[in-house]
Amino acid sequence: MRHLLNVLTGCLLLATAAASANPSNQEHEQAVRNFVAAFNAHDSAAMADFVAEDVQWLLIDGASIAVEANGKAALILAMNDYFQSCPTCPSHLTGIISSRDRVSALEVAKWQGKDGPKSQRAMAVYEFAGSLIRRVYYFPAEK
Repeated sequence: MRHLLNVLTGCLLLATAAASANPSNQEHEQAVRNFVAAFNAHDSAAMADFVAEDVQWLLIDGASIAVEANGKAALILAMNDYFQSCPTCPSHLTGIISSRDRVSALEVAKWQGKDGPKSQRAMAVYEFAGSLIRRVYYFPAEK
């Protein structure tokens, strides 16, 4: 019985050490929330704090995958261009689910169109390397 207790205690200690060595799902989810908050503030430099140097932003449309930004500097430039083209485009997360290395989020974007308020929903999957976003897979807005 004592041997079983020692084995269980050892397993618990290993699991605790492994959990503390890797960011938790909640930490990844919070990083995505912070990334979106920086987006809403139109602060590309703050967005860059949450991504790896070799980040990739990939647009998925059916069987087509396009690289929107490759690297942190390219992401900053792309976001700055986007902010200039749409100064009234905040986004908020309406659903979020995560696994060990990925966070999937349903995002709702809103903006002021010529005919009044507009909105659209899209899905994004954020892939992590450690505590930083390594890739963003962005799917087209629902029509």
